[in-house]
Amino acid sequence: MGAAVDPKEIVRLSREHAEIKRAADAASSLLSMRARLAEAEALVAAGADDPDLAELAFEEVGELRDILPERERDMQLLLLPKDADDAANAVLEVRAGTGGDEAALFAGDLFRMYQRYAASRGWQVEIVSVSEGEVGGFKEVIASVVGDGVFGRWKFESGVHRVQRVPVTEGGGRIHTSAATVAVLPAPEDVDIEVRDQHIRVDPMRASGAGGQHVNKTDSAVRITHLPTGIVVTSSEKSQHYNRAKAMEVLKIRLYEREREMKDAARAQARKLQVGSGDRSERIRTYNFPQGRVTDHRINLTLHKLDIVLTGDGLDELLDALIAEDQAERLAALDGGET
Repeated sequence: MGAAVDPKEIVRLSREHAEIKRAADAASSLLSMRARLAEAEALVAAGADDPDLAELAFEEVGELRDILPERERDMQLLLLPKDADDAANAVLEVRAGTGGDEAALFAGDLFRMYQRYAASRGWQVEIVSVSEGEVGGFKEVIASVVGDGVFGRWKFESGVHRVQRVPVTEGGGRIHTSAATVAVLPAPEDVDIEVRDQHIRVDPMRASGAGGQHVNKTDSAVRITHLPTGIVVTSSEKSQHYNRAKAMEVLKIRLYEREREMKDAARAQARKLQVGSGDRSERIRTYNFPQGRVTDHRINLTLHKLDIVLTGDGLDELLDALIAEDQAERLAALDGGET
């Protein structure tokens, strides 16, 4: 680390050092605990010479045998192969699905949930592109989220989120089912994707959003189409120069994610994941307002704290459970439990 001069390289090495040190410290502690257990067991075996010491050693043997399995499991988790993108920033995309105006309102609820959660962790959220619903919420909102480990924390949020509630637009009090889709894409700092000018089409557009003299009066928004893949990205802030740069950044992230998915396809098919593949077409969670519950269908977890989850404060309980399930699956695969 002392030989590095590039700031980005120093940050990368610092993160790598912190991760390695954590595993090294855990390994040292585990080895020390095993040595203490062996010593205590030897004292118990020689207990006739010093009964009092043997009794103390017997108690320590019991304590260490209770603690060791948990510490060994923690060590295994630290040594699991890491997703190279877990520490990366992310692009968050939330889109209204089936359900018309109610779906757009629900997409707005989800986006605000993620915004509040990000704020609680000190992450920075910057809206890249937004298309608002007719009665509120969003038809589509795309944002970049910068912070420590954003993608690793949110990567299982991709998929279809379903809501069951009485819409504000419903006069008869009937419960409707609507949906919104969420996509979380890794945004590593060193995305090395070449995009040639002849492979893209750049179209100026009129900005769309809530109010203001600027909206719908100047062609400041930018839409970029990647011709070989058909991927389309937009950015709709006030500066056209900024919009083009931001749209290109998002395009590279989308292309990076496409390559990542192609590389991981074979592995994902070979290993059954209860947590799910992160496929955006997969229904992952239901938010039921009449019963005040949230159910994650991948791990069969139901929380009766819908209001707390939607504030962002209760989201950690779902995220922790999803991450733990993924870790358990990967440990089982390493132990030969995969069928």
